[in-house]
Amino acid sequence: MNLNYKTFTLGVEEEYMVLDPHTLELKSHEQRIVHEGQKMIKDKVKAEMHQAVVEVGTDICADVDEAWHDVAELRKTISGIAEGLGYSMGAAGTHPFSHWESQLITDHIRYSEIVNELQEAARSNLIFGLHVHVGMESREMANHIANSTRYFLPHIFALSTNSPFWEGRMTGYKSFRTKVFDKFPRTGIPDAFESIEAYDNYVKLLIKTNCIDNAKKIWWDLRVHPFFNTVEFRVCDIPLTVDETITLAALFQAICARIYMLRSKNLNFIQYSRALLNENKWRASRYGVDGYLIDFGKEEEVNTRALIYELLDFLDPVLDHLGSRHRIAHVHKILEHGTGADRQLAVFEQSKNLTDVAKFIQSQYLSGI
Repeated sequence: MNLNYKTFTLGVEEEYMVLDPHTLELKSHEQRIVHEGQKMIKDKVKAEMHQAVVEVGTDICADVDEAWHDVAELRKTISGIAEGLGYSMGAAGTHPFSHWESQLITDHIRYSEIVNELQEAARSNLIFGLHVHVGMESREMANHIANSTRYFLPHIFALSTNSPFWEGRMTGYKSFRTKVFDKFPRTGIPDAFESIEAYDNYVKLLIKTNCIDNAKKIWWDLRVHPFFNTVEFRVCDIPLTVDETITLAALFQAICARIYMLRSKNLNFIQYSRALLNENKWRASRYGVDGYLIDFGKEEEVNTRALIYELLDFLDPVLDHLGSRHRIAHVHKILEHGTGADRQLAVFEQSKNLTDVAKFIQSQYLSGI
C-alpha cells in the first residue's frame, strides 16, 4: 500500500487576548482590530464571543513550515494593527488578573443565542485556545484516526498548559482554562464511535431533539469536523509563542500519520474508555509535564516526561515523510524550559506581581518571529 502523507494538511486557529498597553488588563477593542484585519487578511481574522478576544486562522498549509510562516505572519499583522489602534496583544489560556464580569460580549446573533442558553457558563468563558485541523483522505479515515488519537490528547495537552492564573489568583493548576470550559455541555475527551455513520447519527439525534442547531456546538477536545475532511484538535491552551504552537500542530499531524501507517499494516491502537482518558486529562491540567500519567497497558503511573519521550519514539517513523522532525525537536526545549504555565509561574515567583506576568505574556507574543 502506497501511503500518501500529503493528505495530512494543517490548519491552525489561535485565540489572542487584547490588552491595554498601560494596565495590561483585557480590553474590549469593539471589533476594530477585526475590521482593520479583514481589509488586509480577509476572513483569516474573526470576532469571538468576548470583545477582548481576536481569533485568527491560517490557510490550508501543506506542511509544518508553511503553517509556521502563516501563524507568524498572522501574529505580526494583528500586533501591528493593534498597536496602531492603541492596543497590545498576548497569548495565554487565561488572563492572569482580568475579571470576566467586566468584559463585553460581541453583539452577534450566534453569541446572543449561546449566552441565552448557557447563561453564566458562557459569560464567564473568557479563555483562549489553540485548534489544529489535520486533513484526512475521507471521513471514514477521520473517524478511525479520531478514535485512536484520543489516547494521546493528555500528553500533548500537558505540553500546552499555559493558564495557571484566574482572576488574580494562583489556581494550583497548570491549565485552569479547561476547568473554566468544563462548565459547557459536550466538552472533554469524547467516546469512540464505531463508524462515521454512528457519529453522524449522534449529531442528527441531537439536532432533531433541539439539543443543538448544528454540529459546531459539539465542543469536544477533538472532533471529526462537521463540514471539512479534517480531525480538529481542540484540547490545548494557546501557547505563548509561535514555535510552541507549531510544535503542538506537528505532534497532532504526526500522531494522525502514525495511526494511518499502522492502519495500512492492519494494526490498530488500543481503544481506552473516555472515563480512563479523562483521568489523564485531569492530571495534565493539574500538573502539566511535571506529574504522572497512567500507562493503561502497564496499569501504573508513569512520569509524564517519560511518556512524552515514548511518544516521540512512537512518532519517529513518520517525521521524515511529513518533514516535521525539526519542529518536533522543539518538544525538548519545552521540557527543558517548562511550558507556558511554568514560565508564567517562574515570573510570578520572582516578582510576586501579576502585572509582571501579563507583561511577560505580552513580551512573548512575537518571540522568535
